[in-house]
Amino acid sequence: MTQNKKFNHTIYACFIAYVVQAIINNFVPLLFLTFQTDYDISLDKITLLVTFNFGIQLLVDILCARYVVKIGYKKAIIGAHFFAAAGLIGLTILPELLPDPFAGFLLSVAIYAIGGGIIEVLVSPIVEACPTERKEGAMSLLHSFYCWGHVGVVLLSTLFFTLAGIRNWKVLAVIWAVIPVGNAFYFLKAPIAPMEGDGEEGLSLKQLFRNKMFWIMMLLMVCSGACEQGISQWASAFAEKGLAVSKTVGDLAGPLLFAVLMGSARALYGKYSDKIKLEKFMVLSGILCVVSYLTASLAASPVLALLGCGLCGLSVGILWPGTFSMSAKDLRGGGTAMFAFLALAGDLGCSGGPTFVGLVSGAFDDNLKIGILAGTIFPILLLMGLKTRSLTKVSKDAT
Repeated sequence: MTQNKKFNHTIYACFIAYVVQAIINNFVPLLFLTFQTDYDISLDKITLLVTFNFGIQLLVDILCARYVVKIGYKKAIIGAHFFAAAGLIGLTILPELLPDPFAGFLLSVAIYAIGGGIIEVLVSPIVEACPTERKEGAMSLLHSFYCWGHVGVVLLSTLFFTLAGIRNWKVLAVIWAVIPVGNAFYFLKAPIAPMEGDGEEGLSLKQLFRNKMFWIMMLLMVCSGACEQGISQWASAFAEKGLAVSKTVGDLAGPLLFAVLMGSARALYGKYSDKIKLEKFMVLSGILCVVSYLTASLAASPVLALLGCGLCGLSVGILWPGTFSMSAKDLRGGGTAMFAFLALAGDLGCSGGPTFVGLVSGAFDDNLKIGILAGTIFPILLLMGLKTRSLTKVSKDAT
């Protein structure tokens, strides 16, 4: 096997790593009502688990920029998978061991969130460093696996609960934990290429912060996360209210439609990246995102509005991985620090987007359509950021 073909295994392991990320982000929310009933935990406490999960991941994003080089990429990514598995298994043990079950859930979430944060920061630069062709396509395909993981977690968990009963959720948690353990051993055998920018000539944090292009990319990442989650997090409620269906049907009609179309966009670009110019595709996606937000918020028909939500999934597919690829090209030598801060910016957008939509909706008597209409600001800012990047590159090339 040639050296380059050996790195195919590295890329495959990174694909699975994003499935692991999808498991730890999307499995527990399926059990919120079960936790409330079985452990007598208030719903407002339970929803804090999501906030705590992403809060820990944000903290890990920051710490990775400083310490992951010292730890070593292989050790860090393997350790991340064991943290993910330990947290999932902890869900089945710690609430029973600790005096307060909620503390057990919180500790379990903290453990797997550490793994999730490390995975999010490292998989993109690991793929970018692999000596393979069509890196932009590989990056887009990589991020599509989070979408397929999300779809798989919801569908397979729903099937398990239907066949085995929700009371056996602990068995499923252990089954899901097998995936990160298996992938940790896969990474053990896979080669990790040196990261550009992590040597002596790489950009320092000071150099990154002084670089105008870095801040343009940070804006693009914030907007990418906000565009994606601004509708995604509200898609289920949108479907339930607009179509007057049950929560189960709402979950399938809303978030899963969104995830399938987002994953399809990433997979298609991954396959045809050599024929599609990334910058133009990003701009077209941004315009389509504006259209999707307007359709979801202004359409009189509930079905058409829901299709607008799905269209948003298609439009945002390339935004996150595309920004990663453009950053690697525009900021040579940025290394792990650059990817860590981009992940941080993306997570801030993922958190801030749905919060903004929710706050605006609340200010107008819980009118979700007005909130989503206000969220159109995110794809508009993204298009402005892409234009600024283009002008900055022209100016730089001219000098």
